[in-house]
Amino acid sequence: MRYLLVDRIMDLDKGSRIEGIKNAAMSEDCLEFHFPGNPIMPGIMLLEALVQLAGWLEAVSSDFEKWFLLSKVLKCNFYGFVLPGDQVQLRVGVSTAPSQDLRIYSGIGEVAGKRKIKVEFQGNLVSLGSIEEVEEQRSFYQILTRKLKL
Repeated sequence: MRYLLVDRIMDLDKGSRIEGIKNAAMSEDCLEFHFPGNPIMPGIMLLEALVQLAGWLEAVSSDFEKWFLLSKVLKCNFYGFVLPGDQVQLRVGVSTAPSQDLRIYSGIGEVAGKRKIKVEFQGNLVSLGSIEEVEEQRSFYQILTRKLKL
């Protein structure tokens, strides 16, 4: 099963930062058992949404030649629960990295202005074409940004 956890990309500065939205819907599989009768978006899913947003930043910044793959979470703090019906505002920014193919990002997720997750993570850049169909990802990006052209 593959979870696509970015519902919309709101803003992007190539090579620098990206903002997006994750809508927490009661119909998501991960809420069925986390926890029965008291659904809460798993924190790891919020982390994954931020990582996926970093992937989109790298894809767009490299004209869809590169993608980001997580290798290590450096710091991660959770500050409350994300519940069904919440809209999580996601922001990811590039931090200084020691090499060309290694990236470090900082990310934050908020609901109605209240912080829910703050994280710093690192990973490597890989060829997007080696893991996905590039043209499909270009089309998907247009849907996520509501743009007709890149």
